[in-house]
Amino acid sequence: MNTSQTSFGKLIVSLRPLWSFAWRTILTLTVCRMIFVTWQWQRVIDADMLGSVLVQGLRFDFVLLGLFLAIPVLLFPLLASNRILVPAWRSLLSICLPVALLLLLFMECSTPSFVDQFDSRPNILFFEYLNHPREVGATLWAAYKLPIIVAVFVVTLFTWVNAKQIGKLARPIQPTGILPALLVTPLLLLVCFGIIRSTTDHRAVNPSTVALSSDPLVNELALSSAYTALYALYETRHEQEGGFRYGEIDDEEVYAAITDSMLIDAAAFTSDRLRTLHNQALADPTVTRKNLVIIVQESLGAEFVGALAGLGVTPNLDELSDQGIWFTNLYATGTRSVRGLEAVVSGFTPTPARSVVKLGRSQRNFFTLAGLLARSGYESSFIYGGEAQFDNMRRFFMNNGFDRVIDKSDYEHPDFVGSWGVSDEDLLDRAHKEFSAPHEKPFFSLVFTSSNHSPFQFPDGRIELFDEEKNTVNNAVKYADFALGEFIEKARNSSYWDDTVFLIVADHNSRVYGNEVVPVKRFHIPGLILGGSIIPSVITTVASQIDLAPTLLSLIGVACEHPMIGRDLMQPKMQASAGRAIMQFNGSQAYMEGERVAILQKNLPVQQYLFREGQLAEVADVDPELAKRALAHSAWSSLAYEKSLYRLRADGD
Repeated sequence: MNTSQTSFGKLIVSLRPLWSFAWRTILTLTVCRMIFVTWQWQRVIDADMLGSVLVQGLRFDFVLLGLFLAIPVLLFPLLASNRILVPAWRSLLSICLPVALLLLLFMECSTPSFVDQFDSRPNILFFEYLNHPREVGATLWAAYKLPIIVAVFVVTLFTWVNAKQIGKLARPIQPTGILPALLVTPLLLLVCFGIIRSTTDHRAVNPSTVALSSDPLVNELALSSAYTALYALYETRHEQEGGFRYGEIDDEEVYAAITDSMLIDAAAFTSDRLRTLHNQALADPTVTRKNLVIIVQESLGAEFVGALAGLGVTPNLDELSDQGIWFTNLYATGTRSVRGLEAVVSGFTPTPARSVVKLGRSQRNFFTLAGLLARSGYESSFIYGGEAQFDNMRRFFMNNGFDRVIDKSDYEHPDFVGSWGVSDEDLLDRAHKEFSAPHEKPFFSLVFTSSNHSPFQFPDGRIELFDEEKNTVNNAVKYADFALGEFIEKARNSSYWDDTVFLIVADHNSRVYGNEVVPVKRFHIPGLILGGSIIPSVITTVASQIDLAPTLLSLIGVACEHPMIGRDLMQPKMQASAGRAIMQFNGSQAYMEGERVAILQKNLPVQQYLFREGQLAEVADVDPELAKRALAHSAWSSLAYEKSLYRLRADGD
């Protein structure tokens, strides 16, 4: 009897650190969730999700706890049962458990800044940014000095206290003996398995379990940031590079829906294998060959632009809007710069996966304007003020048709350098010099600005500040607009103005957030085409970033064969159509035709809405044809990527 009591006592002492870790984990995540609920109180109340967030939050905290405890439980009978290995068990508990708690709190502390940028708990983007620690670190330090200092202090103190107390519990552990350890381990594993599944249903719980409102962020408050980040990694490892499919649709149905939606004659298609490859004729056959410059403005949402009923911190763009082709209903395809670059430079529709700028199969022989124009004798360049390896831009561009990349290292004496590189003035001055130089060939240049990026750093004395505090998004937008105005004035008086077509367009909005499944209003961006040959007009039809490249080809006099599914909006019949736009937002995708919107979510039926006055209103009657086109466009992106269909004709095709 005494032997049994002694063995039982040793088991209790040996497992006590795990119990201590368990309640500390649940308490930490619960407190953090309460703080986040208080922070987002209005959105939680509007979604009527307070009870669900708290109850489901506790449920998913136990799921995460089960995941963390599974490994030490598996090791328990090996390490805790004999005298030789028990020191390793003590070390495992006293070191690994406090480290796990540190990581939990670190992820929670990193959440507010991530939500501020992406309106989401940390997901796969969190890990992508970790690939660029210097740029991201500089940005975070410049924008969040005080929060970082406080967070470091809190996390350090938290870790020290936990390490001290768990270490104290681990020191008296004695070998349990192999038989007691083997007897208790199956029970512990059963507990871990049970709380990880958290249900007796066929499928274990997952983020879809808490998708109970139309506000994605509120749904995610029921999860922890460690969970959302780990689940993002899990999904990435278990999905094809081209992304998951929102529903079942036959490949032939995809091809038919896509080619029909392009609104061009069947005779224009030129390949049985590359199904969207087609000949694009000029809207105006008299147009002569022109240079092309695309200026992608960082984070310039319609909300800032006076000519789009926005805040009015873009006086230069507002003035220019009636001097060229002005798009009043243009929508970005995503929320990241690479997503905007992908659409503008390649005309490629968004996938549920990462942008093709970063995916493996698109690093060679993937369609870009540069690769296409090279076949027409153009030279091309990418001009950027930061480091071009960020987000894999240099590799993608140089492997797919660009001749040169100019980045931060190529500016000898810039006037101003911030966290993301040289100022927009330095960038556009360099671009002006490049364009003014003698050219034996027509040129195409992609210019990507960065001054309007958190922490919103720009030189003093250039603008009258809109906000009293200098480094705000409104002031940064106004500075970027100032630099753009200076450049256009120089270009207008240059030798290249009459022979060049300029596109000014945003990559995405500054922040895409809201209590809708896809906040369509936040995808609205400005677009303007200028140049000596451009006749001013206004395009009011719904348009996507993928429509810009075909439209530009028509304006620069390049009739050619290409695989882009975007529409040439210089064609009258295209402007007369309802237009359409595709928008990727976290795990959802919106397909909009005119004011009708179909929204796709994984493992959920298609929802349909009307988009009026900046709001989505759900409709009861679902149009199956609209739903089919939405599903086809989402599937096309993955299909084209996975089967290498998005390219120019090569030898043997």
